[in-house]
Amino acid sequence: MTSDDQPTQHGALPVVLAAGLGTRMKSRQPKVLHELCGRPMLAYVLDAAGAVSDRRPLVVYSPHTAALTEVFGQRADFALQATPRGTADALNAALAVAPKDATELLVLSGDVPLVDPMLLAELIETRRQRGAVMALIAVATYEPEGLGRVIRSEDGGEVLRIVEDKDATPEELAVDEINAGIYAFDAAWLRRRLGDVKPSPMSGELYLPELVALARADHRPVVSIEVEDDGTLAGINDRSQLAAAELDLRMSINEAHMIAGVTMVDPARTYVDHSVELAPDVVLEPDVILRGTTRIGEGTRIGAGSQIIDTVVGRNCYIWASVLESSEVEDEVQIGPFSHLRPKSSIGSKAKLGNFAEVKASRLEAGVQQHHFSYIGDAELGERTNVGAGTITCNYDGVRKHKTKIGKDVFLGSDTMLVAPVELGDGARTGAGSVVTKDVPAGMLAVGVPARIRKPRDSGTPPDETAP
Repeated sequence: MTSDDQPTQHGALPVVLAAGLGTRMKSRQPKVLHELCGRPMLAYVLDAAGAVSDRRPLVVYSPHTAALTEVFGQRADFALQATPRGTADALNAALAVAPKDATELLVLSGDVPLVDPMLLAELIETRRQRGAVMALIAVATYEPEGLGRVIRSEDGGEVLRIVEDKDATPEELAVDEINAGIYAFDAAWLRRRLGDVKPSPMSGELYLPELVALARADHRPVVSIEVEDDGTLAGINDRSQLAAAELDLRMSINEAHMIAGVTMVDPARTYVDHSVELAPDVVLEPDVILRGTTRIGEGTRIGAGSQIIDTVVGRNCYIWASVLESSEVEDEVQIGPFSHLRPKSSIGSKAKLGNFAEVKASRLEAGVQQHHFSYIGDAELGERTNVGAGTITCNYDGVRKHKTKIGKDVFLGSDTMLVAPVELGDGARTGAGSVVTKDVPAGMLAVGVPARIRKPRDSGTPPDETAP
């Protein structure tokens, strides 16, 4: 949703019910912390609440879901439902700590992450305009089984009651309109009547739909807005439903990026987290995974099989079948196939990393070439340095990590071992198989095991790596 089509701000207090045990997820983690496209599902509900209200959301949690207070402590206030006993009991826990000046409440479910903020805004406005004490969302669906049916008056207008599936008569079971479990309430009426909800004879729990009957007893209207079932109001109860919701959200994310100028060769096989930023003319090949705070610059192509996590990639790069983690890549860089940037790596412009090149916590300046079978860790490499096949920075002595510093225009022969801490000056060179344990001055050659320092025979050409 763009700034141009945001719903109007409202003063309704958003209350998010998130105290349920979520047993069908079969997980030690609270259900609403399971992720969709890189974010906990509760984050999307809080986003929707924030789009329609200027009030800080109030999340109802239980001892089982106490982790919510740590994850979302900066975004919401919390009310404890010590023993989960149904949705009406959860709302009662919220009212106990809700601001006294709240005149209306918007009640959301923490496990309905795809809800449209525009629909919530319509719900709030409908209740206000109709002077109702309660408004709900009714969904016409082909699969009402197991869900509460909305029972209306004969003319189909007035909501008479909501009947749970297990309590419904055969005639009521034939109704295809269900309750979405999202409500707007007049707060004063709710405070007065919520305590009158009776426990269910089947489960002993207290359910919010019972408020419909209480409103009718008070001769107060209950209104609804009716929508077709498009999946956005479906609650997530198990891993299968979680996967279905992720698929819907991923397709929505991909569509938005493609409309904004990104090419996806096969959108169904492209995985982009909610927080990823993609510039126009980025091309994503099949089986690309982009996670976290990743940003990809204009004109960059991410080749098949690449996974990029919390990494910034510049313009006009080509990343192919490689893994990049928590790193920075400047413009016009080529990486892959089968390269790995581990966290805190920084690659300068026009550098090239090839087959099985690994970099960890290192800076490679512009034009560095590290083509194949090599490891650079805790190091600094100057501009245009060439890393020969099999080169390794031996940065760990078993106790501590040590730094390797390599200057500009350095040539590292194949199978060079750089035993840190060590420093090579500008234009230095190493012979094939050298084990460098001492600093190499600028323009000098290191050869042998351990390497001896000597002057190159011809400083204008690469060293004879077979020389003794």
